[in-house]
Amino acid sequence: MKDKIKLLTQLQECDNRIQNILTRKEIGPRRIKDLMDEMKANEIKLQELADQIESCKKDRRRIEQEVQELDSKIEKSHVKLSNIKSNKEYTAALKEIDDLKKLKFGTEDKIIHLMENIEEMERESNTQKQMLQDLKIRFEENRKEIEKELLLLDHDLKGLEQKRDGLVKALDQDLCKRYFFLKERRGGMAVSAVIGGVCQTCHMGIPPQKFNELLKGDAIMSCPNCHRIIYWGEDKDFRASQEVI
Repeated sequence: MKDKIKLLTQLQECDNRIQNILTRKEIGPRRIKDLMDEMKANEIKLQELADQIESCKKDRRRIEQEVQELDSKIEKSHVKLSNIKSNKEYTAALKEIDDLKKLKFGTEDKIIHLMENIEEMERESNTQKQMLQDLKIRFEENRKEIEKELLLLDHDLKGLEQKRDGLVKALDQDLCKRYFFLKERRGGMAVSAVIGGVCQTCHMGIPPQKFNELLKGDAIMSCPNCHRIIYWGEDKDFRASQEVI
């Protein structure tokens, strides 16, 4: 009977390691996807900055054209001023020139503000470009590392699956059915060690009489609380049997 319990503990350990590998195999591709998403977000940010910079440059060129037109109007007003004879017309022409100059100064302030915005966005763009370059380097490093890790995990998984097949064949059919039934309904854990009189999965104490029977190892026993198959976890033979997996 003890040999059957050893096989069950080995099968449970084997299944635990297989599940661990399957979980780790999912992590690598997620890391790759996260880096790709980060690069994509960075590229979108770069494009948005480029669009904003180009829009500001167009606005600057348009406003610079407005300044040139104002300069032309001011020049014409000065020419007109030299030909005026009436004081009233002269005063009106001076006011017109003054208004044009104020409008020009305000328009030039807009150009300065746009230039400052362009410089700030170009600095941010350069920072984003460097970040993108760093991300691409990280992506390649991680991709190679993850591909290597996945190959090792596949190798380990293949070995464990072969070992598992052998363990399943070595167990009698009824015990296998019981194991798989419990495994499916108990979150993947069908077999649990009992240490210090406590089931290590549900953490409930085993009644003294039942625990004494467990120590003998003469029968397949279940935890009275979680109903998993239990074994004495402090038995050196069981610990040694798990280490060979």
